[in-house]
Amino acid sequence: MMPLSMVGLNKEVKLVSITGGARIKKRLADLGLNVGMTITVLRKNGGGPMILAVKDSRLALGIGMANKIMVEDIV
Repeated sequence: MMPLSMVGLNKEVKLVSITGGARIKKRLADLGLNVGMTITVLRKNGGGPMILAVKDSRLALGIGMANKIMVEDIV
């Protein structure tokens, strides 16, 4: 298990958990990120937002939030 911020480009991973309080969990759920989902990292900038593919959508997520999303490789 690792934070989403550590995932390489074009890598597909499964969302395992979200660390943090109810506020961040609700915010991510509102964006469509829930435990069990598959996420693909499309773009990573050093300090800027990450671009993710989730279902048929694209999301921009700051590195701080990405650090709170725990993922694992899909086997």
